[in-house]
Amino acid sequence: MIHLSNREIMLLVATATVILFGASFIAARPALKQLKELKIERSGMAAAIEYDKQLVQQQNMWTEKLEGLSKLLPHYPGDKNVGVYWLSKLNSLASKHGLMILKHQLGTVEKEGDIYELPIDCKEWEGELNAIVRFLFDLQNEGAMLDIQHLTMKPKGRNELRGRFVLNCAYTCDE
Repeated sequence: MIHLSNREIMLLVATATVILFGASFIAARPALKQLKELKIERSGMAAAIEYDKQLVQQQNMWTEKLEGLSKLLPHYPGDKNVGVYWLSKLNSLASKHGLMILKHQLGTVEKEGDIYELPIDCKEWEGELNAIVRFLFDLQNEGAMLDIQHLTMKPKGRNELRGRFVLNCAYTCDE
């Protein structure tokens, strides 16, 4: 039998305690890291839930705005070719301001809910700066139904510009 002094027993207990705490810390480090990540994720989810609650509270407001804007959109019978209407609208606004649409192409109609959107790619237009500004101003005054995207322009001559744009035409129609 081994006889240990009180001092040796205390050192043995202290060493065993240090080894146990060290092993526990090493073993628990991944779990502590995961716990920290879970706390961050929980706070992010809580913020997302709060944001979603605010959106739900605003549902009536957004529904009213959508209904108001939908009333601004023209409505057509389902069998009507709206591409012809929008091309004539585009050409009349352009000619009103002295803007020449040289090449254009109808895109495919996209449907989002009850609203249809027809893109018209005006591959080439020419006119003065004043003409394009007034044309764009009249398009904006048409309300929610017309939207210009991807407008590019470059000088053609001394006072003339040329460029390209995509006109998105929004409307509703019968199924």
